[in-house]
Formats: sequence, structure tokens, C-alpha cells
Amino acid sequence: MKPAVIVFSDSGREVAARIVDAVGGDLCVCGGDAADASVLLPRLFREGRPIIGVCAAGILIRLLAPSLSDKSVEPPVLAVSHDAAAIVPLLGGHRGANRLARDLAVSLGGHAAITTASDSRFALALDEPPPGWTLGTPQDARPAMMAMLLGAKLQVEGYAPFLAEAGYPVSSMGAVKVLVSEHRGRIERGIVYHPRTLVAGVGCERGVSTEEVIEMIDLALDNRDLAPESLAAIASIDIKADEPALLGAAAHFGVPFRLFSATELSQERYRLKSPSDYVEETVGTPSVAEAAALKAGPLVAPKIKSKRVTCAIGRAPRPIDTARFGRPPGLLHLVGVGPGAAAFRTAAAIAALEASTDWVGYGLYLDLVADLRAGRTEHRYDLGEEEPRVRHALELAGSGKVVSLICSGDSQIYAMAALACELLDAEGERAVSPVARRVNLEVHPGISAFQAASAAAGALIGHDFCCISLSDLLTPREQILARLEAAATADFVTALYNPRSQRRTDLLDAARRLFAEHRPPQTPVVIGSNLGRPSETVRVVELQHFDASEVDMLTIVIIGASSSRIFQRGNGLVAYTPRGYARKHQ
Repeated sequence: MKPAVIVFSDSGREVAARIVDAVGGDLCVCGGDAADASVLLPRLFREGRPIIGVCAAGILIRLLAPSLSDKSVEPPVLAVSHDAAAIVPLLGGHRGANRLARDLAVSLGGHAAITTASDSRFALALDEPPPGWTLGTPQDARPAMMAMLLGAKLQVEGYAPFLAEAGYPVSSMGAVKVLVSEHRGRIERGIVYHPRTLVAGVGCERGVSTEEVIEMIDLALDNRDLAPESLAAIASIDIKADEPALLGAAAHFGVPFRLFSATELSQERYRLKSPSDYVEETVGTPSVAEAAALKAGPLVAPKIKSKRVTCAIGRAPRPIDTARFGRPPGLLHLVGVGPGAAAFRTAAAIAALEASTDWVGYGLYLDLVADLRAGRTEHRYDLGEEEPRVRHALELAGSGKVVSLICSGDSQIYAMAALACELLDAEGERAVSPVARRVNLEVHPGISAFQAASAAAGALIGHDFCCISLSDLLTPREQILARLEAAATADFVTALYNPRSQRRTDLLDAARRLFAEHRPPQTPVVIGSNLGRPSETVRVVELQHFDASEVDMLTIVIIGASSSRIFQRGNGLVAYTPRGYARKHQ
């Protein structure tokens, strides 16, 4: 995960910017009108995000103290002085904090104040191997580390250059044994590292269960006594990019899912032990599971089959850099960011935005989340370019990127989620490319304008309600008028989106007249403009006094039902629609 770089004052911003550049982190400004640190930092900590605060250590300690429980899972937390002279790991020393402090010391020209005994003597602890290796016997690391601090040497069998590079004395007669192996097991008076050198190549039928895929990978590993900790990736053909079972299996083993084209897999045909003419006729390559495994190296576990799954294991001579192995499946987040204010964003929306490399959206919507922008590539579109916007987002995701298509309010309500589904379902000229069609889609709901406006005015949507857009660009006017008539007759609380534009002014007048025929004159109407933004205004008026000429496209109008009420509270009016609880007491 990208580190979150926290700054509380202007005096720390210059150092914070340097840290962001050095570690590729996200800048988070706290205090004043910015994010509330007492909420933000515990959330980041729970999510496992590394935290680097340009502030006094005591600030981070006080904010995070209630969240501390299990040091084995806590993320790195560091405090950096405003002059960058001191970089202090506070938490997660053996989970990356000490290493991060050393890297920052080099980048910032400061001093890493390492206080853990092992890391003050060696560049890393034995229980903190670098990416590419996993400690297979964590219970043996502590006694081994104690022996090293007392002057023992390591006897290393296998490829683990990071030990000597970290300053550990290595000798063929060392008392502490280190075994580097893809196989399971323990050794006496030593530790075992599992290198991430194995790739599980998997082929499967559409709709197979995640459990069957996991079972076959486990069986392939068990047949050769291979450790799951040595898995670097699960690989398959690119037409399986959106196969839930393969994605689920990758999540189960905690490894990335990587894809190869039929052409790339077909390059392995002369090394295959069990090619299939049927598979080649079907997908364009004589093998999927075996060929995908061979992309890592020679097979260490031959292909096995179940009813719907094939699996083989390939082994690379060195730990695999999965960023350079195949390509990831595309992922498109359809994100509703609420009406504008940061407080209206959901945790799911924030997580999706922070996980994405690219943001696509109408410029105004991108500006609503500018505080989270650090390091993301923006793709801005004008109002009215909805289909090119969504198509571009799908194609970007199809190239293997993680993309957020940003919508104001909710991503489904008069927004882009439905259009994304429509394009994925389209045939002919409107169809997206084959790789875009296979992207994984995640829809993140948000707080819509009608919810925000009703909440600001009281609880007008407390009973049955509906939403109608008055824009006739995509919906015929006759259909809009028919829906208005139906809503007015059925006595729904009705939210009117896109109520008025410079060209279209009469539909809102028509709506007012229709509802006036079916509602008492005192029916509450909520008028919300620029919701969630500094210029927000929310007013409650009676239907008889509602003036349609005061409304523009940045306004939402909610007309109450015949049962809706208004009452005075403080200096304002509250509008609500009773659910009917009063009848329970009659």
C-alpha cells in the first residue's frame, strides 16, 4: 500500500512533499478546515496503510494509542521532524518501518533513529525479509536473532543475497542455519525462507467455483510438498480476466492474478508435455495451465485435472517480480463521491480512489476529490461527453490498469454505472474492445443529491418516494410528462433532477402545475443548490409559493407528498414525511 504522508501545518509541507516524491505516497493535510486527524489516522491504521507524519512523535502516539492491539499486524508508523533531520520508526519496525526510515534518511539527508536491537546492528531483521522471500518458520526467528546478536554466524543454503547485504556474517560453518527452499519443513537450529518463485498456471471452465480452483492449486502443491508461501502468482489466459473463481483463488493465496494472451501462451508449445488440439481450437493456444506455468520456468509440478479445472506449477530460478510478469486484470471502479463535501464520501469510495492509478471524469467531479489526487493520472472530459468518457475508462482498465470513473452523488442515479454496463453489453459499432469487455467492474454507491437535500431540510423522504429527471436529452418529453403525472397521482414524494437549463424551462413549470393539482398548497418543497459545496443553500417553501424561475441545473427540487409536513424549529423550517407511526397509538 502507498504510505499516507500526514502534515498538520504549513511548516511541514515542504518536507512532506519531498517524502511523497521519495516513497510515492499520498499527501494528507490535517487540521483546520482539512481532514480530521482523529478520524483519518485510525482509519488508515486499521486499513494497514503505512503512516508517515511530519510532526512530533507524541501527536501520532496520542492519535493511534486507542487503535493499538496486535503488533504482528500493525503497519509502519514513522515520525519525521520538520527539518527532516530525524526519522523515527514508532510502530511496525519489523513490518517495514525500519527499512522505510533508512530509505527516507537517504532521500532526505536525515538520520534514521532505529531503536530495535536487531535493526540497529543489521540493515534488516531476520523476520523481515525483503519482497520476494517469506519467512516460513516465524517461531524460529527470535532465537536465531538472539544468537546473531551474541556473535553467531549464518550458514546459508540457497539464494538469499539480502542476508549478507544486511551485514549478517555468513560462513559455511555458521551455527545458525538458513534454508532457502520452495518446499515445506523446518530445520534444527535455524530458519527457513520460502522464495516467491512458483507460479500456478490455471485453466478452468466458465462459472467454476472458487473452492474447486483452490483445491486444485493446493493439490498441485501438496503433490510435490511445495509451500504455498512460495507462490508468486496465479496465471491464466487473458480471456479469463473476469473469472471470479480465479480472482477469488488469487485473493485466497494472497498473490496477484496475472494474464497472458493466447499468442504469448502459444509460444510455449514446444515445451508442453500435454498439448490439446481441442484447447487450441477453442482459445487459440494448445495449453493454458501448463503454458502459463512455463512462463515462470520449468514445471516443478506437472498438470493435473479435475472436472472443470487444470493446474500446473512452474518454477523460476529467482524470486519473480510480478509487476513484470504477464499483466494484471483490468479493474474499473464506478465511484459515487457524494454531492461535494468530503464528509459525504463513503469509505468504499475513498478506498477505490486511493487504489486507482487513473481517474476519469467530468472536470468538475474530479475537482470535488482533488484532495485525494496525489500521484493519479487524470483524464478530464467536458459535460456531454458521457459515452467517450466511459468508453475511455473501460479501455484504460482493459489495458490492465486500476481505474476510477468518478461520478457526483451516486454512481448509478443518473450517472455512469448504467452506461458502463450498457457498453459492456453492446454489440456492433458500440461494442468495446475484447480486453475492455473483460474488465472487472466494482460499483461503489454514494450519497445522492436528493438524500443530501432531504437531510439538510429534515426528512422529506421518510416515506415512499421516487426520482425523475427533467432532462429531455435522452428521454422523450412525453415520457417525462407521463412519469410526472404518475408520481403526482400516486402521491409519491418526488425528487426532480436536472430541473431546468437555459434551453429547457417549461418542464419544471409543468411539474409544478401537475403537483399543485394533487397536493395541498402547504405541501413542502425542498430546493437544494450546490449541495456539499461552500455555496450550498437549502430552502423549504410551500408548494403554493414555489417559484420555478429561481432554479438552475445545479439545483435539486423535492416536492412532498400530501402527508408531508413543515414545522418551525429555531430559525428555520423543517420538512418531513411521517411514516404512519401515529396510527399505532390510536
